[in-house]
Amino acid sequence: MTIAYYWPIALGVAANIVYHLCAKYVPASMNPFASLTATYLVATVCSAGLYLVTNKGVGLLREVGKMNWASVVLGLAVMCMEFGYIIAYRVGWEVSKASATQTVIGIAVLLVAGAVLFREPITLKKALGVLLCLAGLFLINN
Repeated sequence: MTIAYYWPIALGVAANIVYHLCAKYVPASMNPFASLTATYLVATVCSAGLYLVTNKGVGLLREVGKMNWASVVLGLAVMCMEFGYIIAYRVGWEVSKASATQTVIGIAVLLVAGAVLFREPITLKKALGVLLCLAGLFLINN
């Protein structure tokens, strides 16, 4: 496997770490939706700028016109996920526990969703991996 295979995961891991540290530092006195609005304004400006740098002559509105329901639901899901983390940190969750809990539960649900929606096999290794994750989650939270 080449660097092309691993760099997106490395970027995601680095961004996830920065994301959780920043979410923990959102001022408790700030309305979380105001914070998310500012966050999405920055993301919008960055995304539009990167689109302009990387596009191949197709206008942004034309590309947006290709959008389906998935982009709308993805936006809602990301907003809800981020809101959930901000509130979790405000009510006392530790950074390591909140992230690990969400991730492990997500892994278990996505294993089943992958099998049902995309016919991805649930192998013995995958099932044991989920069980180990759940055991680790138990140990982290107790």
